[in-house]
Amino acid sequence: MTDDLLPDNTDTPDNNDELYERFSLIIDKGQEPLRIDKFLMTRIEGATRNKLQRAMNLGMVLVNGKEVKPNYKIKPLDAVIVYSDMSPEETDVVPEKMDLNIVYEDADLMIINKPAGMVVHPGSGNYSGTLLNGVSYYLQQQNPGISEDILPRFGLVHRIDKNTSGLLVLAKTDKAMRQLAKQFFDHTVKRQYLALVWGDMEQDSGTIVAHVGRNQRFRKLFEAYPEGDHGKDATTHYKVIERFGYVTLVQCVLETGRTHQIRVHMKYIGHPLFNDDFYGGDKIVKGTIYSKYKQFVDNCFAICKRQALHAKTLGFIHPTTGEEMHFDTELPEDIAQVIEKWRAYSNTVGTR
Repeated sequence: MTDDLLPDNTDTPDNNDELYERFSLIIDKGQEPLRIDKFLMTRIEGATRNKLQRAMNLGMVLVNGKEVKPNYKIKPLDAVIVYSDMSPEETDVVPEKMDLNIVYEDADLMIINKPAGMVVHPGSGNYSGTLLNGVSYYLQQQNPGISEDILPRFGLVHRIDKNTSGLLVLAKTDKAMRQLAKQFFDHTVKRQYLALVWGDMEQDSGTIVAHVGRNQRFRKLFEAYPEGDHGKDATTHYKVIERFGYVTLVQCVLETGRTHQIRVHMKYIGHPLFNDDFYGGDKIVKGTIYSKYKQFVDNCFAICKRQALHAKTLGFIHPTTGEEMHFDTELPEDIAQVIEKWRAYSNTVGTR
């Protein structure tokens, strides 16, 4: 085996909601001793010395199963695993005072219930008003004098879409970030979403397996590639919670964490999310076209002005105590109201 890196989960930041990936390799028999940071800079695309050194200081680089420092010199047949930070290059985060719905907090981590409409981290076109702007301010108030160097993307190991509401975990220590990142990569974190989708789903439960990657023509959109010829592997398990005839409330469990995964997978099987303007859910997909029905749907769109998707539950192993942690949230008011309207409508007109 050559010493080329073998990605276990090849992703790019724009095709992965989990901000870490893992590479593994076996060092070639003829390799001369060389500092591991210098070696990896030539093997991982886009890697910088600062990022690699930080990863090693966080224990994210293992050689023969043990953490190593940047000055470690690789040897022939060393087995190397690198948990690589996939977050975008750091952007200055200006602390901003805002209301954060903190569901839980201890010395190691915090759980936040993100509202729809809030971007998780600063980036192109969104330099303020993001979740991390608020977290930065919150941490400054908690820790007067904290270095601003550690505030950008502090503790962020995953994200959810701007117009998706729900639970996020952020680490408050290096150890917690390392442990949580590994749990996300190993798919041991338990995440359940609730989604209102168009159509009456045929099966009560099922699994969708189709790669998710960028649309070849429209780069802001993602597409399902069932043959695996493009994108990254993606698996979504779903279960019907309640049927309303023209729409269905489903629970989705992610096995992988690709960008727009649930939205893309549901569109792929013919059930786009209700009012998802990216994937065709913002028009009447199922049902009649008479005026009263159209008015009813438009009223629902006016109540829930975004895709009806909520990250409802989150479970993981606490990085310090080893305790199983589980968090659950109520549906936000906009989705809850629309569900009630559909429930009343389906009972009235007998669509089921």
